[in-house]
Formats: sequence, C-alpha cells, structure tokens
Amino acid sequence: MGYATTTGVALAGMEGHLVEVQAQLARSVPGFTLVGLPDTALAESRDRVRAAVLSTGIEWPQRKVTVNLSPASLRKSGSGFDLAIAMAVLAGHGVVPAAGLGAVVHLAELGLDGRLQPVRGVLPAVAAAVAAGHRDVVVAAGDEAEAALVPGARVHGAAHLGDVVLRHGGRLRYHRRVEPVAPARSAVPRRPGGDLADVVGQTEARTALEIAAAGGHHLAMVGPPGAGKTMLAARLPGLLPDLTDAEAVEVTAVHSVAGTFDPGGGLLRRPPFEDPHHTATPVAIAGGGTGLARPGAVSRAHRGVLFLDEAPEFAPRVLQTLRQPLEAGELVLHRSGGATRYPARFQLVLAANPCPCGMADTRAGQDCTCSVTARRRYLGRVSGPLLDRVDLQVHLPGPSRADRVLGAAGEPTRVVAARVAAARDRARERLRDTPWCTNAELPGPWLHERLRGERAVLGPVERQLDEGRLSMRGAHRVLRVAWTVAELDGRDVPRADDVDTATVLRTEGSRG
Repeated sequence: MGYATTTGVALAGMEGHLVEVQAQLARSVPGFTLVGLPDTALAESRDRVRAAVLSTGIEWPQRKVTVNLSPASLRKSGSGFDLAIAMAVLAGHGVVPAAGLGAVVHLAELGLDGRLQPVRGVLPAVAAAVAAGHRDVVVAAGDEAEAALVPGARVHGAAHLGDVVLRHGGRLRYHRRVEPVAPARSAVPRRPGGDLADVVGQTEARTALEIAAAGGHHLAMVGPPGAGKTMLAARLPGLLPDLTDAEAVEVTAVHSVAGTFDPGGGLLRRPPFEDPHHTATPVAIAGGGTGLARPGAVSRAHRGVLFLDEAPEFAPRVLQTLRQPLEAGELVLHRSGGATRYPARFQLVLAANPCPCGMADTRAGQDCTCSVTARRRYLGRVSGPLLDRVDLQVHLPGPSRADRVLGAAGEPTRVVAARVAAARDRARERLRDTPWCTNAELPGPWLHERLRGERAVLGPVERQLDEGRLSMRGAHRVLRVAWTVAELDGRDVPRADDVDTATVLRTEGSRG
C-alpha cells in the first residue's frame, strides 16, 4: 500500500484555507475515488489528472486510488487542486519521493496533455500558504509573476507536469518542453485618463469632487447631457492618493480572485475605477455565481470608485444591492456553496439627467416635453434610502455659450490632488489611534463625542433634525463632510460655515 500527502489551498472568498491532499494506493480493484466535499469542477479532476499523468509518459497505477481533501468538512471548489492531487498520487506510486512533499503547496490546473494551466486567486492563496508557514509553492508558469508578489514565498513556476516531477527528484522515460500557458484574464480594470483642467466651468461640482476625494465621500450629480458629469467622475481617481501597501495587497487580491489582475505591473497601486453599464444585472454588480460567489463590480471597486452613469436607468434591484456595502464596507453573498465575504469599501458616484429626455435644465429647456410627474418619477427611481447614504448631491447646470467659447481652464489634477493629499494626511494623523482612515468612515457616536463642545457646529444640524430636513444618517454625513471641508482649509475642527457648506452640497442635487 502506498501513501503520500501534499498541500493545496481552498479559497472562500478572500480567505485561504490550507488543505492536506492525501493519496492512498491499495492493492484492490483499480479505481479512482475523490472525497472531501469537492464541487463539480474539482470532482472532474480525476479524469484530468489521469490523462495528464499518461501524457507525461508515466504509467497510471493499477490500484485502488483514494484521494482525500482534508479537512473533509470544508467545501472545496475549482480546478486548482489538480496538480496537488497528481503529485500526491505519483508520490504514493513511488514515482517521486514522498518525503518533504507535504510541506510544498501545489496550485495549478492540469490540461489533458500535462500542461499546467493558470488559476484564479493565486495571490490570496499563496499569501495564506506563507502565513501558515508553507513558503515553497509550485504554480503554473503563467501565475509565477503573481505568486512572486507575496513576500516570503519561494515560488517555482512550471509549464508541464513533467517539470514538477523532475523538480521533486522523479524520473521520466521522456520529457518534452512546452510553451507556458498564458493566464486567461477578464477585462482588466480601466484606468480613466484626462485632466481636471479639461472640465470647463462647473465650479460647485469641482468643489464637490475635491471634497469627495479628500474625505472618501459618495457623490451624486444631476444635470443635462454635456454638463460634464461623466468627465468629472472619470477624473476622481486621479485626485485620490496611491494605495498603501496593505490596501494594494487587498485590492490586488480581489482582482486576482475576479480574474482581472495583470501581474506585469506588480501590485495595483492606483485606486480602481469601475463603470458598469446600466444594463448590468445584480450578479454583475454585487457578485455571484453557482457554488461560492465571485466578486462583482462593487468589490472590484474596493478602495476606488464605482461610477453609475445614468443611475435612474439601472434596475431597482441593482441599486438596492448597494445599500449594504455602502454602510458596512463589505458584501456578504450567500449561495448554496456557503457564504462568501468580499471587501467593498468604495466611493459611489451617481450621475443622472434631470428628466427622461434630459433637456429640462439646458439653456433650451423649453424643448423639454417631460411633465413634472414624469421628472419626479424618473429621479425617484433612485430610492430615498440610497440617496440618504450619499454625502454630496450637486446640481450641474447646462453649459452656457460663454462657458463653451470663453471658458477658462480650471485647476489641473496635480494641483487639486496635492490639496487632497494634504487633507488626507491631516485626517490620517487625527485618526491614527482609530481603525478609520477617512472622514467618510467615521461613526456617528464618535462624531458627537468629538464635537460635544462645538455648539456652533452641532446647533444647525440639530435644528435640521428637529425640522425633519435631515435624517439621523444625513446629519452624520453632514458632519463628516464639514470635517473634510475644514481639513481642506487647513483646520483641525469644523466651524459653522463648514456645516453650511456641507448642508448645501448635500441638498443642492435635489433641485430639478
């Protein structure tokens, strides 16, 4: 009887769990049994592994082969266990030495010809292995650059199963060299370009954009076509500072699981930008799929910007999926394969026309044929509870002839980004002993405790609460924005005029 073990990694969302892959070869009726809660793709590995071994020139053992994925209570999914299963079986068959194999992590899918295929989620999987003390990792050559981004990992890339057999001291009757399989990537996150100086006029909207960048606040813009809503949204990522090391690893891990990470440029250092079309489904926005759910646009926008252009055109079910991540900064998806948790702390930017035809607030507004009821119904598709979670709501007028012909360029991105970076540094210093980094994350009790003695600041907010013009959530958001306004002006504590500015910027977008 032959027995050997090696190690794989099971991903549950962003969390990796080490799995001991055990292979037992008994003298009995030949067969191949795989146990340990595998999903369909993993159960099919029996055929892939057998074909890959035969393609390598190794005789398949004529024994009863039983492979167990331990712990058996943890559900395993995907094809990333193929290589680990093959190596455990070959070690049990005596093709490669079994000693020391259990300390090596194997992560790759096998093709029928024995080539190693890249898999999703290599970065978080290797990070989990290193954290558990397993530094030696064997991956497909196409995943080697991504796996090497994990500090402390000793990564070995291979193009073919035969390469792995030889590396572990096995012998082959013949070995052919093959070209590595390139990873199949979904659309890589778009990096919007353009400079803020391209936006003509719209002073109030530019101010709101700067405040949003400095405090991590959500933003809604209402205005006619051509007012500059999309241009402003696309320039928000350029105002945001680079991601910290911890944030870069976190964001890169999300995109690794989603299959949208290109390791050629290293860790993702710039905030991501996601702008799904208004025909996107709830699964595309929030994430989903069979078994364990995959990350959607809200998670791919983590630590970056999620832009919903023509927001009223999105299905109501799609917009409602945003409420949980806006509050919690993460998304929990429940599927038949279990619950999956993904980070989703993004900045939401909504853009909407003032009416279905879009002409209500143009200079030629008389051409609008929409009734008042139609306008209200159109903007009402973005629900009140969702808008209540948006800190800044501004109205953009249509550009005038003077703006189009004589409009002077505003401040460029680099100038505004410098002020944003200074404000974020002040916030980070003030919040250094807390778990928060930006004003948008501050909880209500913390705000009231810090502003208890500032009656000039709390007084106007409390009056609006009493008059019903602000909800409790809205009051907290006004205070957060006021603090960001103060920090942009170089002050550590907001004043009454900062609260006035925050209040105007929160309610201005309700016009039209």
